[in-house]
This record gives sequence, structure tokens and C-alpha cells, in this order.
Amino acid sequence: MCILCDEGKPQDHSGSQLGRRDFLKASTATAAAAAGMSLFATRPAAADNDDEAPEDSGRQGRRYVIRGGHVTSMDPQVGDFVQADVLVEGKKIIDIKPNLHVGGAGEIDARGKIVMPGFVDTHHHQFETALRSFLADGLLFNDGQPHGAINYFQYILGTFAGVYRPQDVYISELFGSLSQLDAGVTTSHDISQIHYSKDHSVAAIKGSADSGRRIVFGFFEGARADLLGSPPGAWYPGGASELKKQYFSSSDQLMTMTMGGEIYLLPNNPGDPRTYETAWKIGRQLQIPIAAHIVGSFGMGPEFDKIAQNTLSGTANTTKFGADNLFIHMTGMSEMSWGAVKQAGTGVSLAVPIEMNMRHGTPPILKTLAMGIPPSLSVDVEVTLTADMFTQMRSTMNLQRMFMNARALGEPYATAFPDQELLTTRDVLRFATMEGAKDLRLADKTGSLTPGKEADIIILDAEAINVHPLNVVPGAVVSLMDRSNVETVIVAGKVRKWKGKLLDVDLNSLRRRIENSRDAIFTAAKVPQNLFL
Repeated sequence: MCILCDEGKPQDHSGSQLGRRDFLKASTATAAAAAGMSLFATRPAAADNDDEAPEDSGRQGRRYVIRGGHVTSMDPQVGDFVQADVLVEGKKIIDIKPNLHVGGAGEIDARGKIVMPGFVDTHHHQFETALRSFLADGLLFNDGQPHGAINYFQYILGTFAGVYRPQDVYISELFGSLSQLDAGVTTSHDISQIHYSKDHSVAAIKGSADSGRRIVFGFFEGARADLLGSPPGAWYPGGASELKKQYFSSSDQLMTMTMGGEIYLLPNNPGDPRTYETAWKIGRQLQIPIAAHIVGSFGMGPEFDKIAQNTLSGTANTTKFGADNLFIHMTGMSEMSWGAVKQAGTGVSLAVPIEMNMRHGTPPILKTLAMGIPPSLSVDVEVTLTADMFTQMRSTMNLQRMFMNARALGEPYATAFPDQELLTTRDVLRFATMEGAKDLRLADKTGSLTPGKEADIIILDAEAINVHPLNVVPGAVVSLMDRSNVETVIVAGKVRKWKGKLLDVDLNSLRRRIENSRDAIFTAAKVPQNLFL
């Protein structure tokens, strides 16, 4: 599903998530569904000057220097610099220090800018991009309480997801991924619960791959109205082996894979193991991480406690927590389960704005910190809220500090809260970078500016009117900035956004394609587009 290749314009995909050979492995149905979508504008080769991005960035042996920026590495061993240079060769960071002398290298002028690692989003349902803002006033599910009638499970998973065609998956994945790239999110964990068929899965992979950023592809179920299992004939979870072999066999690529393992899914056939037990077993056989949403308000506590008990007791022949798990939300879970998560070294991803907005339960930021489990941050669903990491960082910091300030002031509801240090802007900046990379098992590649790691770098405009004058770098990024300050974005050494504009992207064509997809989805689902106006 290489769009330009399909149009007779062969491209070099050596620097993309998948090689050219893998792109041509797409199924006939999926490739045909996307044929003719001219999404990318051609761009002449760039010269190395102030107006153009370094030519051939990301290519093996190609060098350039990011010169004179305020460098926030997020690596304690590297440190931070009021002014320093970052040398990139090919896809790797080679050196970071003031006044680097490098002959024959291109240059990026970063004076007055902040240079830092790209953001890492550990949980994002990208297939829903075409449905943005549809459920801005909605809740997670109908719990019989006020306002529950407009809810995510009924409309998004139960109504819309079932009518998605592979081409709808593709364009939402691509558009959503490019949008986050534009906002400085260089890595995302794509949890697209849309895997009814191989065609749907391949479309999700190709849409993400065509964006040119780092993606962790989450192979989850295909949602249906009753939300109890996968539809008859669905290839989740058994298709994971084929997907990994075909698309994720190499560790030297931008795309990696996780296994979805939702504990609320029931077996498709009476007498079969619970679906998550099968999925977790497959994930561990394939040696890929296993992720699941854990939401107390959805009644997951008893099943989660059962797994926790097996973990703590070491019960033979049972499913247990492990360091390969990533649990999302973790609202309303028992002390025993938290203890088992801590013991197992499991990662926890919080989506604080969504959890507060959609009635998942109180975001457990106090609990993660009390347990010594630094959380990663995630955006969740754009049907309800924005997918930028500035919002995630601010919300997380604000919530924890609200709790601790209430405790300090002696407010009655806060007397039982643990006594914690107030989160700082640097803390939440770490959650959005290093902790995200760790939770996605990518800490050896991204999450910090470290020589030897891949160059996932963002350059933020600190001279913009909403930030200038710059005084404290983490404070400026977290407390003042938004996506408009993201000037340049680099993924594995390749410049993908330059001076405020995505490179090689025809946004007008993209807009038309996703609008057409949205209209088709609403028509097939028989839902009026103005339902909640």
C-alpha cells in the first residue's frame, strides 16, 4: 500500500517503517481499496541552508548538526545545556556538546529554540480519527447513571467500528499519525480495535507506516456491539503470528508490535479459555509486549484480582502479570492487584484527561507514585479529546498537585491522601518521554537525547509570543507551550516537519479523503452527522 508506488512513482522506503518488499505484500483487497489516493506531494531535493531542511536527512552516512539550541536531553548522564549542538549521522545521535566542530555536515540553526526528545504516547486509538469530536460530551459506557446514554461503547465500538472498510482504517491511521507527528509526538502506541480481518490489520499497518514516524502496532480484537468477544471468523488473536512474521520480523525498523489482551473478552466458544488467556500466551510465545485496558468502572476488578492472586502465589499453569505487560488506566483496582503489578515490574499508562472526562474512575496518579511506578502518558481517543502531549502533561501535573494542595490545606476529603512531593514540570516531561519509551520497550532507541540512540528529536520555538522570554526550559514546555510551538520534528534522523510545516504531505488531498471516509462511515452506520448538535 505504498501510494506513490501504486501510482507508478517508485519510492525508496529504506528509511520508513517497512521496506519496499514488505509494502508490496499488502493483500489485493486492501491495496485496491487505497488505490489512487495521491496523499503525498513531491518535494525537490533540499539544499543545506537556513530555508531548507538538510538534504537526505536520515540516510546512512549523512551528517547534520542542530546548532546552538537549549538542549534538554532527559538523560541524567548527558545532562542539559543552556546552549549546545547535537550531531546526527544517519538515524543516530552521535554527539551532544557545546561548539561541536564537524566538517562537511549540514546545519540546523536552533538558536532561541528548545531541542529535546520527541514525545512518546503509549495509548492511542488512531482508527477513530475520522470521528474526531463526535463524542466530546460522552462517557465510556452506559452505567445507568445520568448522562450515560451518549457513550463510547455504544457508538464508537458498537456502531461505527463495525462498518469500517480497510480504506477507512488506512486514512484514519495515516491522518491521525501525521497530526500527532505535527504536534511533536514521534512515537505512538496504536491500539486500533478494528482487526476484523487481515485486510483491516494490513490497512492499519500501512496507514501508520506511510506517515514515517515510530509506531508500536497494537494487535487487538475487532470490536462488535455486544463487546464480549471477536466476531465469527475474526483472525484475532491467532493472526498475530502471521503479522509478526510478515511485518515485524526485524528489530531494525520504526514499527514494532504489541499483543492486545483485554480481560473483559469472553471466549468465542463455550469451554474455550478466556480470550485474554489465549492472547497473552501467544504474545509471550512471540516475545512481544502485551497490553490491556484495566478499568474498574467497567467491572474488571474481580478478573484482574484473579490474575493478581495467581501472580503473587506463583500458581502453576495460570496467566500471570509480567514485565512484558502494559496496563492502561488502572482505575479502581485493589491493593492486592497494585502489589502484584509492582512485583511484576508491569508498566502503567495514564490518560488523565480522558479518565476524568469519560467516567473511567479517578486517575490513579497518587497510587502510581506511591507504589514507585512512574507512569507513562497517553492520549486515548480523539472522539472526545485532543491527542497532543502538552495537554496530557499539564493535566497530570495539575491533578496530582490539586490532591496534594488539598491535603496541605486540610480539606476534609484529602486527609487520607498519601503525603507526596508535588509533581514538577520536569517530572511530567519525563513521563511523556523516557517513561513512555520504557513502557513500550523502546528505551534503547528513543525517549532521550543520548549518543547511540536514534535521533527522535523535536525543536520547539521558545521565541514565540506565548513563551518568550525563556527562563526555565521544562516550565516553558509544560506550562506554556502547545502544538503551535513545535517547529521541527525529526524521526530516526529524518526531518519530517520543518519550520512549522510537515514535509512531503498534501494536506488538501488528505482532508478530502478523510472527509469522504467519514461520510461513508456515518452513512453505513445510519447515524446522522448532526446527531448531537
